[in-house]
Amino acid sequence: MELGGLILAIAVVTDSTADLGQEQAREKGITVVPLTVSFGTDSYQDGEDITADKFYELLTSSDIFPTTSQPSVGAFAEVYRLLSESHDAIISLHISAKVSGTYASAIQAKSEIGDVGCQIEVIDTLQASMSLGLIALGVADSVLSGASLKEATDLAENMAGRASVYAMMETLEYLHRGGRIGKAQFLLGSLLKTCPILTFTDGVVEPVDRPRTRVRGIRRLVEIVQNHAPLTSVSVLSSTDEEGALDLASRLVDICPTGGPIMARIGPTLGAHVGPGALGVAFVSERSP
Repeated sequence: MELGGLILAIAVVTDSTADLGQEQAREKGITVVPLTVSFGTDSYQDGEDITADKFYELLTSSDIFPTTSQPSVGAFAEVYRLLSESHDAIISLHISAKVSGTYASAIQAKSEIGDVGCQIEVIDTLQASMSLGLIALGVADSVLSGASLKEATDLAENMAGRASVYAMMETLEYLHRGGRIGKAQFLLGSLLKTCPILTFTDGVVEPVDRPRTRVRGIRRLVEIVQNHAPLTSVSVLSSTDEEGALDLASRLVDICPTGGPIMARIGPTLGAHVGPGALGVAFVSERSP
């Protein structure tokens, strides 16, 4: 943005649950603050010192179930202070506060650093994975095109209301081990051998469907995307099933905006809950739900 000859630089920040690739974030000028994933006493920064391949290898081979934790207040404060040295404003976009303390850490960091001569807007998108990632990409594009902080903030909030993510899991084991579902639900799902599809509704994870086979599950994901068209952006997600992701993407080409869907990997933080074999779609509809 340019005002009276003065160029106002706006930094875009998000967290690693957005599942943006490093090169993708770098190209758009997005700073990604990592969450932490731990296997016992071994802790890793999501997307920085553990790759998705290494994480899923550990997930399927280790007797220790991983735990995840939000970035510390100090981590956010350090990022904000650093960016304030070269920017006039920061817009910080994060995973739903109803499922993670990440937003709370960011808010506290903003309060603690006080007046650093840089306006900071922290937004709870009520989203996760690439529904958050697509918002961050859209906001970054608007900033690169000269949007003001208010325009970027308004866009983020508007996109958050039109964004969705749906994930189909191969097994309920990881949701059960992580304490996200009870034993009865786990046993019933295992008995029926379903491939549950989950989504975020008002920032909370909720079940959508329980197709009996993976083929039906993929068909259902395509149907869901079709029902939300027309779309401004689309992403296909996978934890370990690259072939399945490419198949799903091929079925969405005609529904997607020019360029086709953005391919993304479900990172360690969310991968700890959805497990290997998960597939999903994220998109931003042109119309509000």
